[in-house]
Amino acid sequence: MAEHKHGEMDTTEQQKTFDGFVTFTIRTVIVILVAVVLLAIFNA
Repeated sequence: MAEHKHGEMDTTEQQKTFDGFVTFTIRTVIVILVAVVLLAIFNA
């Protein structure tokens, strides 16, 4: 078996994917909150 060396894996693609997921989630939550506020204001 190969020797395991901790911390040598390149995780830049994983980090980019995770950052994109977090950004998407934050934007989605903001859109939902704005929709809820608008519904509350206009009594839909």
